[in-house]
Order: sequence, then structure tokens, then C-alpha cells
Amino acid sequence: MFWKFDLHTTSHIDQLLDREDVTLRELMEEDDVLQECKAQNRRLLLFLSQDHCMTELVNLITTEPPADLEEKSRFKFPNIACELLTSDVSLINDKLGGDESLLETLYHFLEQKPPLNPLLASFFSKTIGNLIARKTEQVISFLRKKDGFIGLVLKHIDASAMMDLLLRLISCVEPAPLRQEVLNWLNEEKLIQRLTELIHAGKDEERQSNASQTLCDIIRLSRDQANQMQENVEADPLLAVLESQESVAGLLKTMFEGERSEASIVNGTQVLLTLLETRRLEGLMDLYSQGYERSYTVNSSILHAIEPHLKDFQQLLLDPPKVRTYSKALSYLPSKWLSLCFSQDLFFKYSWNNFLHFQVELWGTLPSGPYIKSQCPRAMKLFQKCRLVQRILDAWEENDKIQTEGGARRGNMGHLTRIANMVVQNLEKGPIQSQISDLIKELSEDCRGRWESFVDETLRETNRRNTVELVSTHNLHSSSEDDDMESPFPNDLSLQQAFSDYQIQQMTANFVDQFGFNDEEFSEHDENINATFDRIAEINFNLDADDNTANAAAFEACCKERIRQFDDAEEDDDIWEEKEINYATQVKSRTRFVQTQGPETL
Repeated sequence: MFWKFDLHTTSHIDQLLDREDVTLRELMEEDDVLQECKAQNRRLLLFLSQDHCMTELVNLITTEPPADLEEKSRFKFPNIACELLTSDVSLINDKLGGDESLLETLYHFLEQKPPLNPLLASFFSKTIGNLIARKTEQVISFLRKKDGFIGLVLKHIDASAMMDLLLRLISCVEPAPLRQEVLNWLNEEKLIQRLTELIHAGKDEERQSNASQTLCDIIRLSRDQANQMQENVEADPLLAVLESQESVAGLLKTMFEGERSEASIVNGTQVLLTLLETRRLEGLMDLYSQGYERSYTVNSSILHAIEPHLKDFQQLLLDPPKVRTYSKALSYLPSKWLSLCFSQDLFFKYSWNNFLHFQVELWGTLPSGPYIKSQCPRAMKLFQKCRLVQRILDAWEENDKIQTEGGARRGNMGHLTRIANMVVQNLEKGPIQSQISDLIKELSEDCRGRWESFVDETLRETNRRNTVELVSTHNLHSSSEDDDMESPFPNDLSLQQAFSDYQIQQMTANFVDQFGFNDEEFSEHDENINATFDRIAEINFNLDADDNTANAAAFEACCKERIRQFDDAEEDDDIWEEKEINYATQVKSRTRFVQTQGPETL
């Protein structure tokens, strides 16, 4: 009840604004200046929106502070200035977006020589990004007049804030027609081609990384927005360029031709993986009944551009640089391009690359399910040319030898076990059971004998160990056996002592936690208030009128024993008839009442 005593305090900012000589720095020193600005303090907003204040705020976020200032306070005012300019107050947005001189001051920040101060770059990007979202037409019109805008942004792409600025231009422009104009403008400026060129080996690694990440984000944003828009909307020109065969070929040329660098290959591969991403459609109920992957279809032009460079990727997989990230590309390249034997070579060569093992197991061996019907030629290649059975046996024997000598078990043995079981399952049953059986019979006698011994002994024992229960259930018993168990209390301990110990145990263990009500039951939220009544609603108040249990019979007997019926023969008089009261009648009635109750009730 603070209002009763009128304890509301006036903000110190209002007191400062009463002074005619108050400065912007004095107001920014106040801790609650941001709070008052977002609370729409009219006097404060009118002061901040003055020309000299707005100019000072913009200069603070675009000018390097003096180096002799203490580090912890050096960027204090630029940070507060950025928060004020992006506080999403219409008066400030209108002033900043409608004054071209202020926009020119902001734009001049991009004309500096690289590298930009990363903190100031983030202030600049946040301020421009807020204007793009709030004052879209004015800001876009201003930026399109600047011929070198995209070039300046890409010149400073080593600062991640510039990457965020480009993404805001693509994702934060509304309405849809204006957004399409912006996309066409960015396409005319050849944004995608210029970003692709930045992945070249001769560029700075930070610039390569940010350019690659920008391309990946553009792909995902464009695809997401394309899925949300109506069919009659014009296609995204940036996405069309990214998915074109010419653009993908240019990216691959940057990666593999001329001087190769680890950074350019890694960043270029990341863009390719994003282009090859597939996203499962919503509402997919049955994976096998509707196809292996019902999702975004990869543009065939991307695949055609990659195909001539498959040998380059294979060489990277066989002889990777120090950072072995390229094996991830194996999961996205179409399996018809990479030979089965080549994938198995990778499987056995890199015994600790678990991601590679999973992908080879996924599509590099005999699959199970409805797709097995078309795998007869593939099976023949696996057993004859790739020598799948022989390689399983050799790898297993080599691993046993390593372990016998005290070495560690190889990392691909789990996947190898599953592949061996897959061969056995298809040999025992399946659409191509007879074909696989014939292929096994074609093996040499020695190899066939080794395989049969492996399946009957080694693989069977491995499967048995893999299915052993981690917790033994032999000593478990049902609750019905509890009655036959001996009491946990010693025989010489009295029942009273046992009960006292039980009380102490309950009190010390969880009495405090269980006693009374929870604090949540007294909160002001409706769901907590109704929780108690919800529990009352669970109580069953239904009574069975026909229930003639022993308790009901005992209750009836007790009632009959305690209450006797009035003797109508003894009192035939009308009880409502007015009559003279005499003491003899009252004594007689009391005597009868005492006799009825019996001496035990007195």
C-alpha cells in the first residue's frame, strides 16, 4: 500500500531535464536512462531527438574512442548510444531514418580502411538492421543510391557483423513486393558470385569462413521463405543462382583448381553440403511406404556440377589434410557416384571414423526393408568384386590378433558386426535369398568354411554377449513373496521400540518435505489454484445403494439396537392436541427415556 503514503519517487532524469544546461553525457551517466527511454518518457525523448543529440549518438557508435581511456569505460558511451538508437521508439526511428545527414554519417563508417573495430561494427550493424526493419523504404532507397554499398560490406566481411547485415537485407524486408525488389537488386550486384570468389585460397581465412557461412545462411533462409510463400510468388533470384550449375562449378573451381588450401576446401565443402541438404516434409507418417526421403528435392544442376569433381573428393577422402572433415561429404554425395568398393576401402582404412562407418553401413552394404528387391546387381558386386565376406573375415581376425597382443579393439567392430548380421539375415530369408546363397557357394572352399565357422561360433557368441542383460533378475521376487520374508527387526527388539524407530526414520527422512502444503499451491496462477480442486474432482463419491456388505449390516444392527420405535399403542393421544401439562406425565416420560438408553449411556 505504498500509494497510501505517496512514496513514489521522481526519476533523477526528470530533475536533470529541468536544467537548461544539461548535456547528453550527463543523461547517459544515469543508470535508468535506457529504462526511461523505453518507458516513453516524453521529455527525455524530445531531448534525445534534437539534432545535436542525434548527431552525437551516431558519432559515438561510428568513431573509435580515444585509446588513452580506461578499457572498461572506453566503450561505455558507444554501447549506451547504440541501445538508445535501437530502443525501438518511433520518435527516434523517425528521426534517424528520415534524416539523410544522419544516414550519411552512418554510411561513412563503411568507408574506413579494414579492419573495422569489431565492437563498433556490431553497433553499426545493429543500428542499420533496426532501421531496415522499422524504416524499410527510406533506408533501402538510401542504400540503393550508393553504388559501392555491397562492395564496402564485402570488403569488411571479415567482421561477422557485416554478415549479419547482409542477412537482414534478405530476411527482414517487408512487404513481399519490396523484398523481391531488394533480392533483385542484390542479384544485380552479383552478391552470390562475389561471395563465392571470397572463398579463394588467396583470401584471408576469416573472410573465407564468413563468406562461406553467409552463403549457407542465404540458402537456408531462401528455402525456408520459399516454402512459406504462395506458388504464384516470383522465385528467389539469389537461390536460383546458388543452385545453378554455373555457380556450383565456379565454387568447385575455386576449391580444386590452382593453389589448394585447407580453408578454401573446408569452406567450399560446407556450402556444397548445405546445397545438398534435404528436409523431411511435415506430416510424413511412414518412411518406407512413402519413399526413403520425401523432402526438398536437390536440384539436378547441383549434381551435374559436382559429378566431374568426384575424383577430387575421393582423393581427399583417401588422403585428407590434417583436419579430417571431408568424410562428412560422403553422406550427402549420391551413392551411385561413389563405388561400393571405394566406400568399403574407406571403412576399413579409417577404423576410428564413426561417422564414416555409419554412412557406409547405411548405404554401402545390403540394406533391409522394401528396397531389397532391386539389390540383386548390387549384391553381386558386393560379394564378387568388393569381396565383402573375405574382408569381414580378414578384419575380424586382424582385430582378434591385435587384442590378443594387448591392443585396443578397433572402433569399427560394432558396425562390422551389424554388417555381418545383415548378410546372415539376407542369407536366411528375403527377396534375394537364393541369389546370396549362390554367391556364398561360389566362394572358395577355404573361405566358405571360414565363413560358416565364423557365423556358427564367433558371430553367435558376439551376438550373445551383446544381448546379455546388464542387470540380473534371478534374485528378484514378486510382491506376493514379501509376506514370507522375515521381519527386518531383531527378535529381541520390542514392537514399541520398532515403532519408535520407524517414527524417527520417517521424521528425519522426508517429514519436512511432505508436511503441509507446497508454496506453489498459494501462488496467484490460475493453474495452481485449480490444482487442488482438480484433485477433489478425482474423488469418487458414488455410493452403491445395493451394496449389502458386512459393514452395512453392522451399521443397521447398531441403529436398531440404539433407537427403539415409539409404542403407538401406549400413546394413542393426539400429540398436537392442547392439554394441561402436569408433572406426573413428565416424570413418566423421563423414566421411560432413562430405561430406553440403558445405564451405559448415563
